[in-house]
Amino acid sequence: MKEVKLEKTKWLDIFEPNADDMLKVQRRFGLHPLIIDEFSTPTLRPKASEYENCLYLAIHIPLFDKETRTTYPGELDIVIADSTLITAHDKDIYQLTEFFNDLKSSKKKRDLFARHSPGKLLHYIVEMLLESCFPKLDHITQKLDHVEEEIFAGHETEMVFEISVVKRDILNFRRTMKPQRTVIESLAQKDYALIENELRPYYQDLIGTNIRIWNALESVKETIESLEDTNNSLLSNKLDTTMKVLTIFSAVLLPLTVYSNILAMSAQIPFGNNPFGFWIHISIMIFLGLITITLFKIKKWI
Repeated sequence: MKEVKLEKTKWLDIFEPNADDMLKVQRRFGLHPLIIDEFSTPTLRPKASEYENCLYLAIHIPLFDKETRTTYPGELDIVIADSTLITAHDKDIYQLTEFFNDLKSSKKKRDLFARHSPGKLLHYIVEMLLESCFPKLDHITQKLDHVEEEIFAGHETEMVFEISVVKRDILNFRRTMKPQRTVIESLAQKDYALIENELRPYYQDLIGTNIRIWNALESVKETIESLEDTNNSLLSNKLDTTMKVLTIFSAVLLPLTVYSNILAMSAQIPFGNNPFGFWIHISIMIFLGLITITLFKIKKWI
């Protein structure tokens, strides 16, 4: 549990909260037992709940796992009490940790946020976390550009798995971001005692930021679906071409096979005593093959 003190606000940040941490926080700030339960158990959906002496929020931040190459939701529990902001999270949220450490280590940074109330500091944190989504969206766009280049470079088969990875990343990103809007809207529209009325326009602006993120997610979703359709079409076309070649090859060999089988059934092979008999039969087979190919061309099958 880490703590930084500003002029008007005290900020406690708890990474991987345990029972002892929660007991200390409850005794120190008199938090409702339901809040302690929320801190101790994962919250599947974002929520905002107001209690007698505090406001509890649960939001989810899209985080990226480099090993699985996909986005996953990182839960952030927030409590606003009188002149106090408490944050708790099981996953390392880089932007939040960096901001906290900057406040703790830099007097200049603390002076910059010294007059911030807990509600104002919360706005800055939520804004910072929302803005951090745009570089992640830019990274997804770069991956889409790479997929597009590889598809039209003739690597359709290799891109089937890559497209699936990017689609899963976008899907998880969307599943994380979509429910957050209700919490942000509640901060902008409801009369919470610990959120100053003059902060409403600032939280209203966060709704716009959330909409921009969602529109970007819609765009990349449509792009990856279009790329998948294109990739599937090119793969199907390649398969059709391969099957066409194999079919033509089989059709050309069919009369040659019939001819060779007829020779095998005959008691006396035509031109069997001719010293050039082998080459005569080879020539006949080549002639049959050419006739078959010519017929295919006349029918415009090849």
